Amino acid sequence: MRIFIGGTSLMLVAVAAILVSLASAGPRASDRISVTVNEQAGRVDISIDGQPFTSYIWPTTLKKPILYPLRTARGTIVTRGFPLEPRPGERTDHPHHAGLWFNYENVNGIDFWNNSDAIKPENAPKMGTIVHRSINSAKGGSEQGELDVESDWVTFDKKVLLHEHTHFIFRGGPGFRSVDRIATLKALDEKVDFKDEKDGLLGLRVVRALEIPSDKPEVYTDASGRATTVAKLDNTGVNGTYLTSEGKKGDAAWGTRSRWCNLSGLVGDEPVTITILDHPSNPGFPTYWHARGYGLFAANPLGQKVFSNGKEELNLSLAPHASVTFRYRILISSSIATPRATEAAYKDFVAAYH
Repeated sequence: MRIFIGGTSLMLVAVAAILVSLASAGPRASDRISVTVNEQAGRVDISIDGQPFTSYIWPTTLKKPILYPLRTARGTIVTRGFPLEPRPGERTDHPHHAGLWFNYENVNGIDFWNNSDAIKPENAPKMGTIVHRSINSAKGGSEQGELDVESDWVTFDKKVLLHEHTHFIFRGGPGFRSVDRIATLKALDEKVDFKDEKDGLLGLRVVRALEIPSDKPEVYTDASGRATTVAKLDNTGVNGTYLTSEGKKGDAAWGTRSRWCNLSGLVGDEPVTITILDHPSNPGFPTYWHARGYGLFAANPLGQKVFSNGKEELNLSLAPHASVTFRYRILISSSIATPRATEAAYKDFVAAYH
């Protein structure tokens, strides 16, 4: 009897040990960077060293998936809250500018850039939506987190023009955070044309502090003649400035080509630089910068005509079933980055993708 009880006790101890082992297996302490999927809520949350960095979300109101918000290593949010979470003192223009996104103004005549719930009903047939379809994989790690997603570029009448596969890589450490966004667009059964237009391709809308100070209202008109007035606001704490790899500063960065572009300034008491790095394998390299003082920070390699005053033009086309890949790195530094430091980061990015 004692032997039976002892054997049972040993078995219970073994089972308990297995359960403890399984419980301790996840999340692993070595996974500094976590990627947590919540499909029911329509989001994937990325944390680094236990602190939130960003989330991949696909709300129907925005008409495309985005990363929102983006934070520094100290937790400071660097993306505008409007239209998802309006904050006092922010601009409320361009409701389609939210977080970090990837789309284009003219794909077979369909506008994917300007679509939102704010458009007039009569304009809806001209607009396209990028529809999140699936998460292929999501994994954390000690050095990086990874997320693979699938989406479709869909017209108003539900026709799929493009299939998109995007691979995100998230990294971070003391003083920095980064996102690699590698997007492959594949045409389906018909040719797809990206007509040369101003609004595209990789876009980021930043907090008020990182805008360039302005003492007057502005009116911006798109290719279809739609005008948006950007009001003059209080410039307290507004101190952003652009700097490109070619030395263009402030508003002069807009409409120029370069390998990389920095947007730097103080957000509260934290020095911050957001850097977008353009890979040499991308179409239209080096990209033109659609970098506006009011907080739109975008890289557009496909819209060359407006930026060059008609001297250049690029109308990218994909034959049926053909594909094209765009590679970008977004680096968020808790410092005012120097050109030398940014050039080193650029070389590291280029070396990562041959």
